[in-house]
Amino acid sequence: MSDQTSTPILTDRFDEALAYASRLHRTQIRKGSGVPYVSHLLAVAAIALENGADEDQAIAALLHDAVEDQGGLAQLKEIRRRFGEGVAAIVADCTDSHEAEKPAWRPRKEAYIASLAHKPARSLAVSLADKTHNASAINADLRAVGAAVWERFTADRDQVLWYYRALSEAFRVHAPGLAAERFAREVSEMEELAARS
Repeated sequence: MSDQTSTPILTDRFDEALAYASRLHRTQIRKGSGVPYVSHLLAVAAIALENGADEDQAIAALLHDAVEDQGGLAQLKEIRRRFGEGVAAIVADCTDSHEAEKPAWRPRKEAYIASLAHKPARSLAVSLADKTHNASAINADLRAVGAAVWERFTADRDQVLWYYRALSEAFRVHAPGLAAERFAREVSEMEELAARS
């Protein structure tokens, strides 16, 4: 069931971003799953919108991995040209590495967590949607394949659990509310499933 609004919440810009994100990521799949990567981008945009995102945030949700996976700073410049500074700023804030050769996993994740204290609420909301979907996908995979899921990551099981716990604590402080609580529930479930697998 849906209601009509006189002014659309999402415009042709969102449609353009959706097509653009699909083109950028169409050859990627989710780690170890065979699922097209665009499913993650759609889910992040959906979570962001359900949490109250505006169009710029929804577009950034679709493009949040474009810099990291599809061209670094040149891609960020293109996103800025196509979708504006507001979208580009959120995408930049959601990116933990602009380099083709990513820095080592743990220092990169520690730096990202520390950076959350200095990011605007608009960017935190998109990051939170991203991490919520990632945690949900890990939980689904833990239920489906058990401990084998950890083999898909650069980091080991304990490091991944540390990262999600640390993110949850940071979001509770810097982006408190229902979205952070939802993420915290996913992280708690991940810890329970990990303990059983």
